Amino acid sequence: MPRSAAPGPLVAMLLAAALAVTGCAAGAGDAAPGSASPGSASPGSDAGPNLSGDLTIFAAASLGAAFDELAEQFEQRHPSLDVVPIAYDGSSTLATQIVEGAPADVFASADERSMQHVVDEGLAAAPQLFASNTLVIAVPAGNPAGIARLDDLAEPGRAVVLCAAEVPCGAASAALLEQNGVEVVPASVEQNVTAVLTKVAAGEADAGLVYVTDARGEPRVEVVEAAGSADVVNRYPIAALSEAANPAAAAAFVDFVLSADGRAVLERLGFGAP
Repeated sequence: MPRSAAPGPLVAMLLAAALAVTGCAAGAGDAAPGSASPGSASPGSDAGPNLSGDLTIFAAASLGAAFDELAEQFEQRHPSLDVVPIAYDGSSTLATQIVEGAPADVFASADERSMQHVVDEGLAAAPQLFASNTLVIAVPAGNPAGIARLDDLAEPGRAVVLCAAEVPCGAASAALLEQNGVEVVPASVEQNVTAVLTKVAAGEADAGLVYVTDARGEPRVEVVEAAGSADVVNRYPIAALSEAANPAAAAAFVDFVLSADGRAVLERLGFGAP
């Protein structure tokens, strides 16, 4: 039987070209198992890994407006992640809840003392400062009691509401009043700054000491400057908790709060640099 003839030069060239085209087509369509193809990243992937699951945040009451906005932006960057409704309260109250076993991924406190309590229990490490705040006197719109300065809070008959001494705004209020030699017998003490602001806004008190960030977000109150408030500054630390159920999301949220975008939100809402 005659042997087949070897292909001529022209045929060989055509076969080589066809094989090259076929190989390129296969390479463009196939990716290695587990690898991402270019352009396959989900929305928000520029902010880091595509996080998923739930994220639970405990935050000081004074962070309400800021952290609601930050959480919304964070979810937009990570569409598969759900930030559950943030637990807002006095920082010392939240710290106690965390120490007693309340499930949380991130803790943001209005003072370093409350955060240190959590750190001392081995539930957080290396917290980072991200904001600061100062006190003002909040009065109902129209200032019916005519409050003009800190001394006025001590006058008989004035109904003044303060935060409880164990929460950051209460400790700051006590320090500010002592610094100015003003003694106030409060009509009531509240568990967090939001409760103080609510009573003043509702006209249930003549005045209250609150953070500047809280007062500027409430149209039913007016602000009276408190002498010496610049010397009584609350600094806010944040940390991912060591027993976080979603540690990747917790670390990413802390990084986001500390980022330029997070800083921009905080500054716009009146928080100072840490």
